[in-house]
Amino acid sequence: MLVKWIRCTVVDRRGFERGQRKWAGLLGEPGFRGQGGGWSRKRPHVVHVFSFWESRAFYDSFMARSHDRLSAAQSGTFKDLQAKLFDHRFDVKTGFEPRFTDADVIRLAHCKVHEERVEHFALVQEKIWNPAMAGSPGMVRGLFGEAPGHEFLVLSMWQSAAEHGKYQAERVERLSLRAQTEADVAALAGDVVELEPSWTV
Repeated sequence: MLVKWIRCTVVDRRGFERGQRKWAGLLGEPGFRGQGGGWSRKRPHVVHVFSFWESRAFYDSFMARSHDRLSAAQSGTFKDLQAKLFDHRFDVKTGFEPRFTDADVIRLAHCKVHEERVEHFALVQEKIWNPAMAGSPGMVRGLFGEAPGHEFLVLSMWQSAAEHGKYQAERVERLSLRAQTEADVAALAGDVVELEPSWTV
C-alpha cells in the first residue's frame, strides 16, 4: 500500500473546505483505498491530508489522469504545499485499514533517520513502540511507512486527543530512552491532526 501525506497552510478556509469535499470524486478511481485529514491542533491554518493507494502504479495513473481536475477547486486557497509518498512497511497494532470514522485525531511522526541506524529504528518501532501504542487505551490503529532517503512516517489513530495526550504524558519519554530514539533520529517533526469528518472519502 502507498501512503501520500500532504501538508499545506490554508489562506482561504471556506474555499479550501468547499474544495476539499470535491475529493469525493476519488471514489471511482482504480486502486484508491481511502482518504482523510483535518486541521493541526498545534498550528492554526495548517492542514494534513492522508490518502491511500493499492500501489504506486495506480497512484501514478490517477496523477496523470484525474488529479488536476479534482484539485482545481482548491486553487488559490492554500500555500506551502508539501506532499510525500511512503510505502507501507508494517501495521501499528493489527489490520490497518484507511478508515477514519472511528477516530477523532491522528498523531503523525515524520522521522529522518541516520543511515547506519535505519535497521535499529525499524526494529525498535516493531518491538518497543508498537506494543506500547497497541496496548494504550483509545489507540485505534496505525501504520509505519518508509520513503527513500531514510525517511519514515508513523501514523496512529486515536479515539480522542485526551487519550493520545495521556499516552504521551505517561509513556513517551520512558519509551524514547529505551528505544534510543536520539541516537537513531536525525530530525523529527510531529503533529496531532483533528480529523474533519466531511473530508473523509
